[in-house]
Parts: sequence; C-alpha cells; structure tokens
Amino acid sequence: MISEAIVLAGGLGTRLKSEVPGLPKCLAPVAGKPFLDWLLGYYRNQGIRRFVFALGYMKEDIEQFVESKFSPPEYAFSLEHEPLGTGGALYQACHHASSRDVVVLNADTFFRLNLEEISSFHQDRKSACTVALKQMQGVDRYGTVELNSQQQLIGFSEKKYMESGFINGGVYILNVPAFLSMSFPAVFSFEKDYLEKKYRDGKIFGIVSPGYFIDIGIPEDYRRAQSELIQHIS
Repeated sequence: MISEAIVLAGGLGTRLKSEVPGLPKCLAPVAGKPFLDWLLGYYRNQGIRRFVFALGYMKEDIEQFVESKFSPPEYAFSLEHEPLGTGGALYQACHHASSRDVVVLNADTFFRLNLEEISSFHQDRKSACTVALKQMQGVDRYGTVELNSQQQLIGFSEKKYMESGFINGGVYILNVPAFLSMSFPAVFSFEKDYLEKKYRDGKIFGIVSPGYFIDIGIPEDYRRAQSELIQHIS
C-alpha cells in the first residue's frame, strides 16, 4: 500500500482570485475550512502518512497551514524559486520523496478514490505512471483520454465537446525512480511533456473511478463545492 503523496500546490490560482482574494486557491474556504484541509484529511484516512508539498505562489501561507496540522517527519516542502510548471515542480519534489511509488495530488482538485485499489492496479502492471480517470458526460471543459483493452493510455484529445469521455482526474500513482531517470528541461508540463509524449512507451496506464470529482479552479465549481464536497468526502 502506498503511504506517501506529493501535493502540487504552487499554482497562481488566477481564475479564482475574484472569489478568494489574498489566499492561495488550495486554502480557499469550503464548507467552513480550507479546501486543502479536506483533501489531506481524506487521503490520511486512505493511508497516506507523509506528504511532500510542492510550493511556489504564496508558499508562506501554505507552509504555516501545514505546520499547524502536521509534525515532522510527516511532511516536507519542495520550494519553487521561479515557476517550474507542473512537471518541473513534480520532478523537484520527487527528490524529497522517500518511497518508490507515490500518489500525486493537485491541491485544487478532489477525486474520491479507493487508494488501495489504484495502488494494487499500478503495482500489478509495473506501471511507470497510473492516471485516475473519471468518465464524464457532455465533456467540453476538459480534454479526454483513450485506453486500450489492457488499460494502457493510447491517445489524448484536445478540449472539445464530447457526449462522453474519460478525463484526467488529476490524481496519479508515479514510479519515482522511473520518472527521475528521464531528462526534461527545468520548466515543463507534466501533462503535455510527460503524459502526452511518453505514453507511447506503453508504461502509462489509466484506471477509471466512478467517485465524486470536483476542481475548484473556477468560480462556478468553487461555489458548487460549498454544498457538495462535505456530502462526498466523508
């Protein structure tokens, strides 16, 4: 069972600033407490015992929050001194990980998953990266992912309207040594420069979950989370 997670929490949160000025978006209040508090509590209950936080924008606020909730060695910080993109931030954070396989979480997204199930899937297939996927109806905000019968990723579609499709739920299981063995520029996108370029190697898999999913990155969904999240996260 995987017991360590990397939390990507360095984003600028530009689209959410109208709702929560002066806060990093992962600390935006949802149903009475910071969104990040909900996220970390859920994954602690799923068996995560150590978190590595990849931080950039307003990092001091997030550091203060984490230090109020955890004690060393339950956490570590990986600090960006300039924006590195999702890939660069994750690559740097992997050097702070102590496990071979880690969960990767986006700090503004919640996806209700059975972590034991996805961990077993990942390890059984000796996957370099396993992507948690959500089947959505009337998809237009997200790009979609294609799988073959072995559940290997075989293609990506750009954002466009589709009646039904699998979207990337923003949760991954990552084999750290395999990821760090690759060469990337200092600044890169995990989605564009890793997932969409390396899937042809046949070592990136997807697992579809029916669990509740929400991304609070836009005002409409942030407001929706106020009433929905507490119903699905316990």
